[in-house]
Amino acid sequence: MNEAQQNSRPVLTVEVWSDIMCPFCYLGHSLLQQAITDSPYADRISVRHRSFLLMPDLPADHPTDLESLMRERGVPIEQMQAGRRELATRGAEAGIAYDFENVVTINTRSAHRIIHYAAAHGAGDAMVETLFRAHFTEGRDVADVAVLAELAGKAGLSETDARAVVEATDYDDDVTDDIARARSLGIQGVPYFLFDGRLALSGAQPKAAFERALASAWQTIDDASVLS
Repeated sequence: MNEAQQNSRPVLTVEVWSDIMCPFCYLGHSLLQQAITDSPYADRISVRHRSFLLMPDLPADHPTDLESLMRERGVPIEQMQAGRRELATRGAEAGIAYDFENVVTINTRSAHRIIHYAAAHGAGDAMVETLFRAHFTEGRDVADVAVLAELAGKAGLSETDARAVVEATDYDDDVTDDIARARSLGIQGVPYFLFDGRLALSGAQPKAAFERALASAWQTIDDASVLS
């Protein structure tokens, strides 16, 4: 296959709405990435990360006591703890080491802006992975400017430029646009996955579900290529 033919091959875009503070989103992200890696079309799949804020009113300058917040919202602590135990088990199977005891509950809008900045420089996947690990495994404050700059460096980006992005509130409109699009699609929870703009999958599904969704989306793309 020559270069022109290779460049003309169709690409499957998977849009993913998620929030860095969402443990189900971390699990879904990891399982999707594993399904993509194992796909025969891996080099023709593009993931576009979309912003979603589960708790947009959280402060960004100091952590929030999550258990107190859940009590205020009528969520039984026992229910939350049971969910964490289940996630810890599923996460371990997917290679995730959740450390819920040390998670810093904080506003994630700046983290989403850094993801958009990273995506603009070809490092969106690496930035999302780095942020999830920092939040759920390392207990980092993903609203802190210095922390975000450091994490951007780990994802292969310029720490200086990343700091400037956070301090200047760059890419804030992109975050707002993602949230508005989620609302227009009727998305009320995350993670939410949209394959080729038409096939939707929600929640941290098993890896097999992502494999089926990818295969189905590719079948339609291949059928369309044949007809054209």
